[in-house]
Amino acid sequence: MRGLLLGWLGLIAVAAPAAVPYPVVRPGIVLAFPADQGAHPSFRTEWWYVTGWLRTTAGEDLGFQVTFFRTRPLVHEANPSRFAARQVLFAHAALSDPATGRLLHGERAAREGFGLATARTGDADIGIRDWRLRRARDGRWMTRVATNDFTLALNFQPTQQPLPQGQGGYSRKGPRPEQASYYYSVPHLRVAGRVRRGDRLVAVSGEAWLDREWSSDYLAPEAQGWDWTGLNFDDGSALMAFRIRRKGGGALWAGGALRRPNGTTIALGPNDVAFRPLATWRSKATGAVYPVSQEVSVRANGRIARWRLVPMFAAQELDSRRSGLPVYWEGAVRTRNGRGYLELTGYDRALRM
Repeated sequence: MRGLLLGWLGLIAVAAPAAVPYPVVRPGIVLAFPADQGAHPSFRTEWWYVTGWLRTTAGEDLGFQVTFFRTRPLVHEANPSRFAARQVLFAHAALSDPATGRLLHGERAAREGFGLATARTGDADIGIRDWRLRRARDGRWMTRVATNDFTLALNFQPTQQPLPQGQGGYSRKGPRPEQASYYYSVPHLRVAGRVRRGDRLVAVSGEAWLDREWSSDYLAPEAQGWDWTGLNFDDGSALMAFRIRRKGGGALWAGGALRRPNGTTIALGPNDVAFRPLATWRSKATGAVYPVSQEVSVRANGRIARWRLVPMFAAQELDSRRSGLPVYWEGAVRTRNGRGYLELTGYDRALRM
């Protein structure tokens, strides 16, 4: 889903009339809640990203993803027009349904204002027309999105404290220190709600993962794309791991965080995380070949732990070429004593800012 964001940034930048300075992401952040659950409009971009597994009352497994993005285009602040796109919001939702064997998805986009879109500061409340993601005063998160193929109406109850990524929320993404984001996750969200597929409405429950990131310089020019995973384990532990792949092969950067069952957290650096492909899937639509099953290795406290990621099904590619956006794979995966999501970008061509 971050791949979709970079595609939108590229389209917006082409039409930008003038540059404006963006804040630089630097070490030393102190995360503050609920303010950092809301928007950070001075930064170039940010997202609210929820993924998870659902189970119907009939025992069927589903995967879902809801993501809202906010980006600040290169529009000069002195522009007096009410129509100047000072903030642009877009969103994407997807449902992984083994019964169909393919990814169902939909999207929304609008400039902020005019009753079309909003991203509140101070706390989370993001909306694009009839799509919404917000946090209530009691701490619950709620979302409702509707597409032609499905509707999600879900509540998310946190069961753990936010998990800062990197150095207290400063997460490096490349060899230069400003190639970074402010980043935290909320693992083990308890989910309840309803899902409509076609004319069938079913009650669901499950577990989800929330990612919050904001940045001004996310991806190094020499980067090809990335592999990312967020995993909830049965014992209450959680893992986020990623690698930024270098053009021509190899890893440009890597990192993540491992939260133990007792709540202690281990920050993972470039030498602590490795992804090893185990099985691939070739898309008939795009020709891209994805390592949809991988072994993720993590070095923590001198020991190496490994998890094999197995997809719910292989065909979880999102092809956004008709909208001028990237192609990438994003899907539900199982692992030993856990479940989560895997995102694979830059496998058909290099991502561009």
